[in-house]
Amino acid sequence: MKSIFRSPVAASVLLALAGAFSGGLLRGQSASAGTATSQAQLPQPVNFTAQQDQRNMMEQLGIKALRPGPSGNEKAPNHANYDESEANPFPDLPDPLTLKNGQKVTTAEVWWKERRPEIVEDFEREVYGRVPKDVPKVTWSVKATDKEWIGFHPVIAKELIGNVDNSAYPLIDVSIRMTLVTPANARGPVPVLMMFGPSHFPAPAQPSAEELERINAALKALLVRQDPALSEIFEQHPAYELQVAPPFQMPQLNADGDPPSEWEIIADGWGFATIDPVSIQADNGAGLTRGIIGLVNKGQPRKPDDWGALRAWAWGAGCGLDYLETDPAVDAKHVGIEGVSRYGKAALVTQAFDQRFAMVLVGSSGKGGATLLRRNFGEAVENLTGGEYYWMAGNFMKYGTSDATFGSKNASDLPVDSHELIALCAPRLTFISYGLPEKGDAKWLDHQGSFMAAVAASPVFTLLGAKGLGISEDYHAAKMPAVNVGLLDGQLAWRQDDGGHTDAPNMKYFLKWADGFIGHTPPE
Repeated sequence: MKSIFRSPVAASVLLALAGAFSGGLLRGQSASAGTATSQAQLPQPVNFTAQQDQRNMMEQLGIKALRPGPSGNEKAPNHANYDESEANPFPDLPDPLTLKNGQKVTTAEVWWKERRPEIVEDFEREVYGRVPKDVPKVTWSVKATDKEWIGFHPVIAKELIGNVDNSAYPLIDVSIRMTLVTPANARGPVPVLMMFGPSHFPAPAQPSAEELERINAALKALLVRQDPALSEIFEQHPAYELQVAPPFQMPQLNADGDPPSEWEIIADGWGFATIDPVSIQADNGAGLTRGIIGLVNKGQPRKPDDWGALRAWAWGAGCGLDYLETDPAVDAKHVGIEGVSRYGKAALVTQAFDQRFAMVLVGSSGKGGATLLRRNFGEAVENLTGGEYYWMAGNFMKYGTSDATFGSKNASDLPVDSHELIALCAPRLTFISYGLPEKGDAKWLDHQGSFMAAVAASPVFTLLGAKGLGISEDYHAAKMPAVNVGLLDGQLAWRQDDGGHTDAPNMKYFLKWADGFIGHTPPE
């Protein structure tokens, strides 16, 4: 039992009380005989290790061997390539504005009706997987509401639970955890940035001095009742308190000396929501027969075009948006999605597939996110088909194959690449963010490859009446701007900040950029 008290003595009181009541509570929780019987007739969830699950998918696909991915350790014999002269073995990307029949896309109508569906189909079948048509309904409830302070601004924080209907397969429970925080003094609905990460109250309100005095008096009385000899100890130490107010702590500033992202968001008059990806789907291969993927598959292994964790997290974010659309404190037309690293990949996937999201901040996403899969620089497709295969559809594993019934495939055989994932976000606001390798945003992520992808996606934004990066060179020749020089004039934006593996130093630039497009004025 995790105690909210800072004193082990105070915690012991709660444990004693819990023990006094536990017998009756537990006896009242037994399942009915009918429920037990019906569940016994269901197929039991498969308990695979990640290695067993991967092997199962390889057997389904006829794969005998996968190429090993390069090492991130530059001293290792199989280290990743960081030589730009060798980085583009497959330099020509699929053209997002050419139909499969070879015809050029010259109008927005053809993009929306013909070309975009072609790209979506390729990504769903070969890369990220399909969201099932029969995915269960999610019912949201407010578990608790707290009045808190973020920086120097009062906020309302709501702890939310999204219970997924598991009536078709009650052996697996999925409850999505999300916390919504909005300014308490807002005059109307506010834009909200949903962020992938742990979900909890950001600054839980603490009892007042008078309330703490009552709590301590009650705790001491309970302890004396349990052990009367403690009365003499409390009399000898009249100032001793079992529960004390937490000391004030200054927030940790980011690389630019700015306050935390949450402070900046609230100060700008936005709200934010934190949604916990692992409450949707585990971040490992062994969990694929659990979570939302396992629930839909009734605990059985995936098929080759079933969704992977990235698409599942994106689906969960969409469910979170379903709730936000019902909350009067939220401007549901201006909800964004954010994430860093693997969650940066998930944020970009979310924006690409769910057109209700108005904007995205993609932090340090690498391959599987904003970086070109065809590039041979740092992380490779083989790293994704090997260790992180569960992020993707099973079919994606084919592109890291050295020996299979169909021969072998590599990144050049992919029908799509990450520039087309970015293009699926057009014309909505899309901000690609990176940091510095020397600060921890590793070369492994291939910053140049992400910039090239953004350049290659720009023509789609232009076709749809938006503005891309404004780069005159094509993606073959495009070079990244200097650090802290952002390309922020269009609906597609790029900025490499001077921080590490975080988008926090770019948050203030993202907010100002987004405000300009959505017409939001920060409070004075």
